[in-house]
Amino acid sequence: MELLYKSTRNPDETVKASQAILKGLAEDGGLFVPQQIPQLDVDMDRLAGMSYQETAYEVMKLFLTDFTEEELKQCIANAYDEKFDTQEIAPLHEADGVYYLELFHGATIAFKDMALSILPHLLTTSAKKNQVKNEIVILTATSGDTGKAALAGFADVPGTKIIVFYPKDGVSPIQEKQMVTQKGANTFVVGIHGNFDDAQTGVKKIFGDRELAVEMDAAGFQFSSANSINIGRLVPQIVYYVYAYAKLYAAGTLKKGEELNVVVPTGNFGNILAAYYAKNMGVPIGRLICASNDNKVLYDFFSTGEYDRNREFILTTSPSMDILISSNLERLIYRIAGDDAQKNVELMQSLAKEGRYEITDEMKKLLADFAGGFATEEEVSDEIRRVYEKTGYVLDTHTAVASHVYRAYRKESGDDRKTVIASTASPYKFTRSVMNAIDPKYDAMDDFELVDELSVISKTKVPNAIEEIRTAPVLHDTVVEVEEMKGIVKKFLGM
Repeated sequence: MELLYKSTRNPDETVKASQAILKGLAEDGGLFVPQQIPQLDVDMDRLAGMSYQETAYEVMKLFLTDFTEEELKQCIANAYDEKFDTQEIAPLHEADGVYYLELFHGATIAFKDMALSILPHLLTTSAKKNQVKNEIVILTATSGDTGKAALAGFADVPGTKIIVFYPKDGVSPIQEKQMVTQKGANTFVVGIHGNFDDAQTGVKKIFGDRELAVEMDAAGFQFSSANSINIGRLVPQIVYYVYAYAKLYAAGTLKKGEELNVVVPTGNFGNILAAYYAKNMGVPIGRLICASNDNKVLYDFFSTGEYDRNREFILTTSPSMDILISSNLERLIYRIAGDDAQKNVELMQSLAKEGRYEITDEMKKLLADFAGGFATEEEVSDEIRRVYEKTGYVLDTHTAVASHVYRAYRKESGDDRKTVIASTASPYKFTRSVMNAIDPKYDAMDDFELVDELSVISKTKVPNAIEEIRTAPVLHDTVVEVEEMKGIVKKFLGM
């Protein structure tokens, strides 16, 4: 049965999966959602024996119904290969009574690799299916990880160009070095004077510029997105929650049908939304625990039902979560509004105009699957040190947010169901913050000395992603004001 996608702002616009992937954002500014969430049609006993790639096919075939079996399997094979430093792709590590789902074994050592390794293949396959003649220009904003993962995925992919905007002073030194040293004739990296929300708003504005779209088409270009608003990002993320459950069941850790709690550190909400979709597909997931840092707009939303971005933007040691406009939350809002596009539009207009909205009591009742929590900078630091001293396992700053939130949730709720924590980045990506948390004496070392010391204390090999940038030359040094974003895009495209 073919699964079509509709916009969260207009249910009359339906498109096939490949068209939703190509467009990225619906023309009315809405996000594409499946008309219904399909049910897993393979038993957990079979899933338990499957590789990551096989699991990916069983999940993704249900969402991407206009891809042939051959096309989809080819995309999966191209994505989940030796770019990952472990055959398991997403291994589980037990420490301190919980299971850390390590999503950082890809080319750029962050969870974004899980989806951005496959998105270029889904996109180019979608372009062929829809007879697209234009060159596809990937336009994306990043809070640190999406940018590098997207650049690595799209570098030198024929028929594509990629432009990444990032907040010049809002990412870690390693994250910035990873982006500005990116090779590839079709890649362009731009720093902006502003924060991630400024970059993301600027990108959305460019996407919505009808005159520019006409100009681009005449020049042989069209935009698409690699941000988590693209359904081609969200669907691959569902896979690792299905895989994690199946592997814990295979190991005898979970009995058949036993519920598993999931904790996700998130700013843009896509990564936890994927777990929500997995639950709705029939995976026995209990509570979905949404972990925030000091930018706790999501925690406040789950606590009160009010989303309010009118607050100070705080730069933290977990920069990928330094976000006040959680784009993917719109997909959840649309669902708990009973797929009422008009209600969703009213709320999103309120967010755009006043910076806030409040959901109804009926909608609040449909959030019972979720719990929220947040960790301060001090609590993040304490959690890294605590877990390391107790187990020898080193968490990155984002995973430490989730780990702290989980312990607070368990203490408060008494909920002792087995739990998976999404470990979203390698500690090597945030070495200074991580090493300072373990012992302030490390602050005297430079960034790459810290890398080597982390390797010693964690008894892990320095990832290739870090080795590659030690001596790599800076290839991208453009920095602009927010209002110059459109102009720099046109300049890069030679328009």
